[in-house]
Amino acid sequence: MIRISVPALLCGLSLCVAVAAPADEADEPSQIIQNAANEMLKDLDAHRAEYRKDPSKVYALVDRVLLPHFDTQYAAQQVLAKHWRTATPAQRERFINSFYHSLLKNYGTALLDFTADRLIILPFKGDISTGRAVVRTQVRRDNGTQVPVNYSLRKNDQGWMAYDVSIEGISYIKSYRTDFDAEIAQKGLDAVIERIEQQGVKVSDK
Repeated sequence: MIRISVPALLCGLSLCVAVAAPADEADEPSQIIQNAANEMLKDLDAHRAEYRKDPSKVYALVDRVLLPHFDTQYAAQQVLAKHWRTATPAQRERFINSFYHSLLKNYGTALLDFTADRLIILPFKGDISTGRAVVRTQVRRDNGTQVPVNYSLRKNDQGWMAYDVSIEGISYIKSYRTDFDAEIAQKGLDAVIERIEQQGVKVSDK
């Protein structure tokens, strides 16, 4: 399975805190990510010790702050690609839910070690009138090197929502699409859904 080198799908979307505010206040996509980041980091700083004792509690935080800004259905549709067209409505719904909660488990606990000085939002370049936007950021690794992490957003009826992240030029959607396509061809969609359901987490505020 292709692995993204930095756990940044959730970490980045929820912790892309800009060192300096975007120059253009009308830069809505970047502002949405920054606002979610500020809310996430404030909660982490206040409860980091508690989350370290019980990392599962961070899933509810990520779910509450990130989910409203993440287009789960569109991301799942892009990941399944041709298999989305042949999937039943029930299979689609199960895949969307299981895929999202699997991502929570894979990336949620990595948030515990993230702080504001690790990430920065770069000045926005693009035309938001197209309904598509790419927010460029940099993530600082433990060794001090900077990793380019770019987030793709689209505007739908709910507003601007993120659906993909590219780390050092590698799209997570394309990576998962390759993995799932091979597995679905071998085992079938239901078997793949069952596997990721078992790998996911149940979100609770308790």
